[in-house]
Amino acid sequence: MSYLRIGNLKSQRRMYRVNQQQLIEKSSQYMWLPFTQMKDYDEHPLVIESGEGVYLRDIYGNQYLDGYSSLWLNVHGHRNEEINQAIKDQLDKIAHSTLLGATNVPSIMLAEKLVELSPESLARVFYSDSGATSVEIAIKMAYQYWQNKGKPEKQKFITLQNAYHGDTVGAISVGKVDIFHRVYKSLMFESLVAPFPDVVHHPDLEDEEEIRDRALEELEGILKEHHHEIAGMTVESLIQGAGGMNIMPKGYFKGVEKLCRKYEVLLIVDEVATGFGRTGKMFAIEHEQVQPDIMTVAKGITGGYLPIAATLTTEEIYEAFYDDYTSLKTFFHGHSYTGNQLGCAAALANLEIYERENLIEKVQEKVRIIESLLAPLKDHPHVSSVRQLGMICGIELVQDKASKKPFLWEDRVGYRTTIKMRELGMLTRPIGDTIVFMPPLATTEEELEKMVRIMEEAIEITTKEAIGV
Repeated sequence: MSYLRIGNLKSQRRMYRVNQQQLIEKSSQYMWLPFTQMKDYDEHPLVIESGEGVYLRDIYGNQYLDGYSSLWLNVHGHRNEEINQAIKDQLDKIAHSTLLGATNVPSIMLAEKLVELSPESLARVFYSDSGATSVEIAIKMAYQYWQNKGKPEKQKFITLQNAYHGDTVGAISVGKVDIFHRVYKSLMFESLVAPFPDVVHHPDLEDEEEIRDRALEELEGILKEHHHEIAGMTVESLIQGAGGMNIMPKGYFKGVEKLCRKYEVLLIVDEVATGFGRTGKMFAIEHEQVQPDIMTVAKGITGGYLPIAATLTTEEIYEAFYDDYTSLKTFFHGHSYTGNQLGCAAALANLEIYERENLIEKVQEKVRIIESLLAPLKDHPHVSSVRQLGMICGIELVQDKASKKPFLWEDRVGYRTTIKMRELGMLTRPIGDTIVFMPPLATTEEELEKMVRIMEEAIEITTKEAIGV
């Protein structure tokens, strides 16, 4: 039996006993889940009741390894005592007060810490509550920066093919994942699209350097023609996440930075998924020493506890907004829970753990372990590629390995594989037929081995079913 607390009209709290089947029925009756076809949910419902470490537990008591860090954000496992205590301590002081025209202690301390950890180009922190809103802020900030600087013609943005930066209207306007974005086309502003140097799926070339150089040449062609009207370029840091786990060839990211500098375009780097150690560095930009003008962070910032996000920018950009109110250069943007004290307290406790436990070094060792564990999958007859950047991994399933012929889209082999993984005791979500593997940074070697064994078994079963064996 499970328990549900409901307040009555007199604001009294009463305890109701609700059985598991009733909860399943209520979830189907009242809920509408994000990025979920609810018909799928009704066929395979799941209600999580608790979690501990890298395990989640449903209302029936079934345990699942958290193979996707509860959507790419859990760091130290669920119910970390130190973060729990930080939230409780803050709750004894205050849960929330507005950041509009005021500030609070944990938001100040977290801003200082974020600036210390970030590339030296970044000096200011603007808070929000999700990766999408942090990108929305970056877009508006870059747009208004040029207005404030007396260059109102710089209004457009460049994005990369297959990019994903969130699901708000501004964020989808600088995204280019057709299945997510096409239905909203009439709502979106138009962005210029540059090719992504996709080494795995390139239609003509195989050499990484040639693919990289051609993509940079095409990007420069766009900049050369349109730089006078371009405010900024949005780029996911080193790897495209929701666009398919596609990794940039070495040197491409640094090349993008150089071109943005050459043509006076602001470089907006999206570290929402890659930040806070996922790639073996605190931020993925450190792999190529890129210095962004604006950087967005979220997900792992609170260890996967509370919705805090931040948009970091340079002092130069900040100063373009600093003036008398009557100049109308104020950045008119903000959210009700911006800089929430509970979230900032959780983030500070999270980052203290990184420092005390030398977590980045530990991640680098786990990266090597994961690479070794995933190596056998590269030889599977229905795995076309295993893509890994730190503890971010994508395993792409295909009908034929030699030709890279995909399974039929409507067969949903990736989705069926993750449902089989759930039956075997592990949760994740696919991107098309690419299986996402992104465990919490705290996952032990033994737990990593269990996760990979489950993936292997599920892939074997599901791909055989798909080809009728």
